Amino acid sequence: MNKKLLLLPLSIFLLAACDDNSPPASPKNNDAELEKYIQQIKSNLIFVQGGEFQMGDFGEKYAKEHLPYDENSDSKPLHKVELTSYSIEKFKVSNAEYKEYLTLNNMKGRAINTGPREKKRWEEKNSIPDTPSHVDWNEADKYCHWLAEVTKLPFSLPTEAQWEYAARSRGEFVIAPTNDGTIRADEGDKSNVASENDTEAYSKKMGTSLGIYSPLPGNFYPPNPLGIYDMSGNGYEWVKDWYDPDYYQKSPLKDPQGPEKPIFKDPDGHFTKVLRAQDYSGPGRGLTVVRFNADPESRDYLPTDKTVRCVVNSPQPVK
Repeated sequence: MNKKLLLLPLSIFLLAACDDNSPPASPKNNDAELEKYIQQIKSNLIFVQGGEFQMGDFGEKYAKEHLPYDENSDSKPLHKVELTSYSIEKFKVSNAEYKEYLTLNNMKGRAINTGPREKKRWEEKNSIPDTPSHVDWNEADKYCHWLAEVTKLPFSLPTEAQWEYAARSRGEFVIAPTNDGTIRADEGDKSNVASENDTEAYSKKMGTSLGIYSPLPGNFYPPNPLGIYDMSGNGYEWVKDWYDPDYYQKSPLKDPQGPEKPIFKDPDGHFTKVLRAQDYSGPGRGLTVVRFNADPESRDYLPTDKTVRCVVNSPQPVK
């Protein structure tokens, strides 16, 4: 596993609902439920007008202190990117949404065979309707492609460039994807990211044993200026791209999609996909330019800190 991501190896056997990467078949005999679901998804889309921006760690050139924000070289060099307009979900996909997707497709989801403590924590994390669902990359990708099938809209996982552009409010030089570009925890009504006090209190409210590791509802704190919530914590977010620590040195100008094939392996020998956002927010965490990577299949561990939000690759707002 790459920098900053601490994963606890578990002796587990993960059984996905489907073994291939194709989206599930379109649901039948539940047209009303499906239409309601589609309208809910559409209502939570934020249109992002495309444009040009400087992607990567802009600290040395544009920060007040002229120092890098990220100690790692993979967020550099700063490079120009031009993006076509698109729409992005304002929230990470919730447990309620993901479970409804499984129900609509007569899918049971992930079967878990772990120790009782790990199984209980997994079940608790994924039982609260308004908090983010937890998925591996293949599950995330399949979900977004299913949305494309049932809506007839070009849904997909966001590219890394799309994620950063939206997090930075269309490429502004802001280091935190919050309402005002700062990170403030435990400051009462001035707080804009979650703290351990928040997560522990929410765990108690919901009656779980998760404590400070509890997820929170997506709208617990205000969105960024574009109206997008929860991009600074509450779960890493999968993006489309394969991870390459040197990709920024050769990234194309127009709508970069990441490497065409797997490039970089983790210490266990698995090729990795890019993750953005953060598992938990806090000072110096959840920055807009920091890159992470992980095994897309989450072999040997549960994706308890990995989430998803989808985009629509259309230059016009979705109606």
